[in-house]
Amino acid sequence: MSIILGIDPGLRTTGFGVIEKEGAALRYIASGCVKSDARQSLPERIATLFAGVSEVIASYAPQEAAVEKVFVNVNPQSTLLLGQARGAAIAALTAGRLPVAEYTALQIKQAVVGQGKAAKEQVQHMVMRLLALAGAPQADAADALACAICHAHSGLSRMLGADAGTGENDGKTRAYRVRKGRLIG
Repeated sequence: MSIILGIDPGLRTTGFGVIEKEGAALRYIASGCVKSDARQSLPERIATLFAGVSEVIASYAPQEAAVEKVFVNVNPQSTLLLGQARGAAIAALTAGRLPVAEYTALQIKQAVVGQGKAAKEQVQHMVMRLLALAGAPQADAADALACAICHAHSGLSRMLGADAGTGENDGKTRAYRVRKGRLIG
């Protein structure tokens, strides 16, 4: 059994989703959003995201984490801000001594919907079905749950350390990426 935390980073809203994987079975644990206040300075917003993700880790004690990779936006300023939010989330995950895997939006949609160009509504619908939820989670939380589901199905879950199922970590933070179905360390 393994508890996986999925993160959909964003400066305004960072989605999180927590699932449990036991064999091939997935079970919903929790999801939601960490929100920063646009009236705060950028450093304060980054601190809010770091603290929020840290609180999720403390509350649900995941053994693994998966984060959506930043896409290159048309607006370079938006891409930089998104990258900083993603950095705050990854910093919180590594401070929590979690192994972190990264997936592109295309990989996540392919794993959850079966089609890399799926719409957000399709992702929400499949997350609902795969986790047997009564209603659709909020879009950012659904994306985070989809990221966790992608990780659970990727096979990286077993590769991120032999002790992943025990809740213990050897103290080494490992970051992994998947490129064309291959693990890259």
